[in-house]
Amino acid sequence: MLSGTNCMTDHRLTRRGFSAALLAAPAILKGKQSSTESRIKIDTERINGAIDPKIYGNFTEMLGRCIYGGIFEPGTPLADKEGYRKDVLKAVEDLHVTLLRWPGGNFSSNYNWRDGIGARDQRPPRLDLAWGTVDSNQFGTNEFLDYCELIKTEPYLCVNLGTGTWDEAQQWVEYCNFSGKSAVTELRRKSGREQPWGVKYWGLGNEMDGPWQMGHRSADDYGKFALEAAKMMKWTDPSIKLVAAGSSNFGPNADWVGWNRTVLSHLRDHVDYLSLHTYVGNAKNNFAEYMACPMEVVDRIKVAEGILRASLTGSKRKIYIAYDEWNVWYRARGEGKEKGRDILEEHYNLEDALVVAGLLNAFVNNAHIVKIANMAQLVNVIAPIFTNENGLFLQTIYYPLQLFASNSFGSSLELFVEGPTYATDRYTAVPYLDVSAALNDGTLVLNVVNRHPTDSLAATFELEDKQFSGSFEASEVNGPDTKAENNFQATPVKAQAKSAEASGTRLRHAFPPHSYTMLKGKLA
Repeated sequence: MLSGTNCMTDHRLTRRGFSAALLAAPAILKGKQSSTESRIKIDTERINGAIDPKIYGNFTEMLGRCIYGGIFEPGTPLADKEGYRKDVLKAVEDLHVTLLRWPGGNFSSNYNWRDGIGARDQRPPRLDLAWGTVDSNQFGTNEFLDYCELIKTEPYLCVNLGTGTWDEAQQWVEYCNFSGKSAVTELRRKSGREQPWGVKYWGLGNEMDGPWQMGHRSADDYGKFALEAAKMMKWTDPSIKLVAAGSSNFGPNADWVGWNRTVLSHLRDHVDYLSLHTYVGNAKNNFAEYMACPMEVVDRIKVAEGILRASLTGSKRKIYIAYDEWNVWYRARGEGKEKGRDILEEHYNLEDALVVAGLLNAFVNNAHIVKIANMAQLVNVIAPIFTNENGLFLQTIYYPLQLFASNSFGSSLELFVEGPTYATDRYTAVPYLDVSAALNDGTLVLNVVNRHPTDSLAATFELEDKQFSGSFEASEVNGPDTKAENNFQATPVKAQAKSAEASGTRLRHAFPPHSYTMLKGKLA
């Protein structure tokens, strides 16, 4: 169900509010209602932080048709000899996924990893209490990690700290990462894998603050329980990076700030990341409010950053934010829509793609603290890739993620942005142009979302300390209207090549209504 604001949604069935004080975004925003043109100043020495490529990650859960019928479909004409769908594999490779999370999500809170190893014909089918289906366990640890190697992405495993035990968590690390001989590593060798995979990223449970979660605990109980798991996991492999289950429940009776503070009081010396989860939507069909959703995500990032800084007082350690579940999700949710096989299958339109681009801007603009982000999910289930038995199509949200993941690297730049704004119920000044900038070895990438539904808006980019070298390439994601959707027959929303001209210290470009545009070029 939706929260009290137009765009923010919960993970399952509680209403979410958000009462933190408004905080400024990294770009310096100044409303200028009298002008329709924006002025954006760029100083290449004003750096927010290094952009970690892992903010372009994704998420796969044993849910609906994400794995079975999506990534993995053995015995069908579309699958390779290992059972992975070749058409999906190509689309995933083109998306440049940098970090892939598995097996959940809610599913992980009742998952025993031992059920998914060994000979497939001997693996036990289990009732999945999270999503109301029976999981065959035909896709398990080996299949997931082999798939990550195939698509050249970093794996991220989420352990069961719901119904699971410390031993289960520790021995999963041992199975995946220990090179010596033990009873656990012999199981790996019997499955045909001699050398360990060396999985670096591990989540300490999923959404443990949510009452919808199996094994839901209070913050104090979770912190104590996760601490012992963390110690045993790092004793097994000291090189791993651990993610604490941070805020997912923003309901009116939930103290998400207190949850994070308490969890960090137990785990600050053992974890490397704190997770945040946010889903957004437009159930009220209010375009202006919907476009402002990324500003609320920035608020949450800023509050969480303050909590992290406070928790680390007196420590030299660094803990970063892992936004390891985020996306648009509101149509395929609610009572009667979250149990069974063909569930959570959102069909996305152009306005969803613009919000996705805005959320990616939020991660880039906060690159100093957000070091992991995982769009949820990869195939079919609230996903950029959608399949049937004959093939696939790329949803509207595929294109902004692909453009960011292919181009926006290096340093995130702090920008001065001056231009027209509009008001919403929550914000007095929402910039019509939402902007981020990345600089990498002399290549400048500008990501611009025009939130105006009807007007083209021009902007002049002014370099303070360097000069443009000439022409810029432009990629524009747009469509005939904000409700345009892609399907198996047509792709009205996609990335199209454009051009932009720069001279000296200035680049001027007009951004069409309801569009996301990436500008990329060299600095002299």
